[in-house]
Amino acid sequence: MKSKRQAEILRLVGSMEIETQEQMLENLKACGIRATQATISRDIKELHLVKQPTGSGAYKYVVSAAKPAHHNFAGRLRNIFKEGVTSFDMAQNIVVVKTMPGLAPAAGAALDGMEIDGLVGSLAGDDTVILIMRNNQMAADLCGEMESMLD
Repeated sequence: MKSKRQAEILRLVGSMEIETQEQMLENLKACGIRATQATISRDIKELHLVKQPTGSGAYKYVVSAAKPAHHNFAGRLRNIFKEGVTSFDMAQNIVVVKTMPGLAPAAGAALDGMEIDGLVGSLAGDDTVILIMRNNQMAADLCGEMESMLD
């Protein structure tokens, strides 16, 4: 649930101007995610969100430039894998990741946010993420990395 909530928070701050934690809570609630102010405060810290001036005298949450987002995605992806991935496999240059129901969008967002060599694109459903790699070897390498994340 934390991974899904944090992925949604990142999506929200990237697509709209969120000025307060109360606005964050309202937008999460509209997306079907319930949380407390204390939880949102911890998420903001973990995601390295900071307030930035909008130009109109207001402030909005953004991901801090001091901590690139892909570092945070790497940690979140490990958490998603440990808590929600049920299996993964490859077929030539395609890697298929199966997750617990509802976790594929968060896993897909985390993977998209990482700088994975050879990743051409991804597609996430409810419990499956499909990763298209440039070639078969890059797919095998990615599977090896995912195996180490589960240890």
